[in-house]
Amino acid sequence: MTLLSTDLRDENAIPYFLWDDPMTVRELRERLRTASEPERMRLIGTILREARDTDVWEWVSLEEVVRLWPHLQRHLGRRRAFWEFLLSRWRRQGLVNG
Repeated sequence: MTLLSTDLRDENAIPYFLWDDPMTVRELRERLRTASEPERMRLIGTILREARDTDVWEWVSLEEVVRLWPHLQRHLGRRRAFWEFLLSRWRRQGLVNG
């Protein structure tokens, strides 16, 4: 049985949001750094879809989400509307360009 964790600082922990694709924090960081572009988009999409919004920024920057948005949208499922709302609000407030 794989134990999921909310401790994203523990390199050996399996992040709670990877319930369907378990890997350690260390493995996720490495895969985000070295994966092919389609795999990287899938992983970032999983993070945006499954992680708490406050935990997302541990893995990806806002600038990166904005830049990659056209490629990420299809991976977001039910959370797409949430992220569209958030990004549009931040754009109106001048917190996000693009």
